[in-house]
Amino acid sequence: MFRRSLLVCLIALLLSFTTTLGAAPALALTQIKLSDLTYAACPDEVGAGAVTSDGSGAAANCFLITGKADNPSGKPVYNADIFGRVYDANGNPVMQNRNRLGAIDYLPPGTSDFQLRISVPASQPTPLQLKQFKASGFAGQVRR
Repeated sequence: MFRRSLLVCLIALLLSFTTTLGAAPALALTQIKLSDLTYAACPDEVGAGAVTSDGSGAAANCFLITGKADNPSGKPVYNADIFGRVYDANGNPVMQNRNRLGAIDYLPPGTSDFQLRISVPASQPTPLQLKQFKASGFAGQVRR
């Protein structure tokens, strides 16, 4: 009985060891630091006819947020989600209940420029305040 139990344990141990050796490496989430954030009104060809994304069809102002993205992974990062908070001149949130603002399709290793288009209700006064911006993505292709 003891020999049988020992044999079963050894077989289980051997199987678990060999299956982990052949496992595909997990994709790790890469944190991307965003800095030097600025914004400007969209060029006319980009912002023409902008409306809010809440479904009301209300007039909106189009802005392009630009900055630097630092990818420390040493590998390209794909589909990095951008998170942040945008406030109007009075400190009111521009996009309530929405922290994900967009994505950067491809980030090579190191520091590179990025831009993000947002629509802000025309009723919200400027200047805008950009806070708590960051991004994260995967070093490898991820299906969306």
